[in-house]
Amino acid sequence: MPTDSPIIPRPVQFLPAPGVFQFTPATVIVADQLNQWNAAFLQKVFAPLTGCPLPQAESDTGSHSVILLKMGGERARLGREAYQLTVAPGRIEIIAPEPAGVFYGLQSLRQLLPFKPGARHVPACAILDWPRFAWRGFMLDEGRHFMGRETVLQLLDQLALQKLNVFHWHLTEDQGWRIEIQRYPRLTEIGSTRKGTSRGFSGEHNGIPHGGFYTQQEIREIVEYAAVRNILVVPEIEFPGHSLAALAAYPELSCTGGPFEVCTHFGILPELYCAGNEQVFAFLEGVLDEILALFPSPYIHIGGDEAPKQRWKACPKCQERLRTEGLRDENDLQVYFTNRIASYLTSRGRRIVGWNQILGSHLETSAIAQWWAFNKKDFLNALEAGHEGILSAYLETYLDHSHALTPLSRAYRYEPVDPTLSPAAASRILGLEAPLWAEFVRSKARLDYQVYPRLPAYAETAWTPREQKNYFDFRARLEPFLERLRALGVHHAPLRAAEPPFFIQWFGMLTIPRPQEKIA
Repeated sequence: MPTDSPIIPRPVQFLPAPGVFQFTPATVIVADQLNQWNAAFLQKVFAPLTGCPLPQAESDTGSHSVILLKMGGERARLGREAYQLTVAPGRIEIIAPEPAGVFYGLQSLRQLLPFKPGARHVPACAILDWPRFAWRGFMLDEGRHFMGRETVLQLLDQLALQKLNVFHWHLTEDQGWRIEIQRYPRLTEIGSTRKGTSRGFSGEHNGIPHGGFYTQQEIREIVEYAAVRNILVVPEIEFPGHSLAALAAYPELSCTGGPFEVCTHFGILPELYCAGNEQVFAFLEGVLDEILALFPSPYIHIGGDEAPKQRWKACPKCQERLRTEGLRDENDLQVYFTNRIASYLTSRGRRIVGWNQILGSHLETSAIAQWWAFNKKDFLNALEAGHEGILSAYLETYLDHSHALTPLSRAYRYEPVDPTLSPAAASRILGLEAPLWAEFVRSKARLDYQVYPRLPAYAETAWTPREQKNYFDFRARLEPFLERLRALGVHHAPLRAAEPPFFIQWFGMLTIPRPQEKIA
């Protein structure tokens, strides 16, 4: 289904028209009060590209070259992120029910402007557009390797261009705690640095210390930067497992009392927060109080995956908790643990998100499950029972996998909605998210290589109606899009590497890493 549109993700409706709009020194921006920040964004991005100053004007009266940004409630039926973009000679209009939609109209306008020095012509057209899913996410794991503020800001710029609206930030791990918590300073004094990094899931490490964390001021700056780009930052504070960095700082929160060190290798570790210790819940609530003050997100991700139960089975406090709460086993104990935090966050107007291992028969219905691997039937049943969900399928969306295992075509053809779901359950799928786990992603160059060009494929799946997707059309639009990414400093994998020959893909399928070795 070819289209004349160069835009990624592909708009729902695109109608070319005769003529062009030309940016000139006389071009002005007219924006209503709610779109002042969109007007500032437009000026910041387009003025350097076109060489035109693009000042704001109070009205479009008398102007022969105007870009109009305004609210229009009649498109509200299409959702808060819908927009209508009309390009005609002498006039561009972007109308939306909310500023978010105007912002996405600006991203489409960016891609309509040819990417070459001094380009000033935009082809006339009419676009009516809205997203398929509300949750269009990318996850960055900084627990394994700290990337830093500048890399994150650049990522946010890239996500905005692709109309991705959720930045899931994995900030705590066995290998490092990456966020300042003033009430518990040892989390960063001890937990943010490890002695070295192993080449694999066990064995000797390289002896080179690796560390880093974000101050609370840096967090505020990044969250604000994201908000201007219509991106919600969802922090992940992992528990009860993947918590060794925190336990190295506060060993009294474990079942055994330690001592511990921040982990230098990757794998599933036995150490958990002690579910029978009231100090643990006081600690986590203290941490979350500071998290809530930093992140306005209505969602807080709590991880919840890969939590072996042998420490709980041998712990007198955990076994006493089992008895006093009338729980059947240690799996129920994790549901109890999760529900306590869910109730705490609910009392503060927030909801938890967790990997699908948080699911259990008595899990709070407000909890959102993110499916990555294992027990998909339980996940689908949870959707049918009223839980909301997010899809991050291990083999289809994990950006840390090689391009041989997950080539560009496989990434593009991923369909998140299971055909066996009832319509009501399917409507509870919030969207999809592409995670980048960073066990072996040690630099921005490696990050770029793993993420691109596959992330635009997921962006299109998250935005464009399923029946309008076409891989060959996507490939035609991808080449100019990658040129824009290169200008943003992205060193993506070459297309020949992203779509390797079939025999290499076949070999990749023979060497699938086992999910239990991928530390999610």
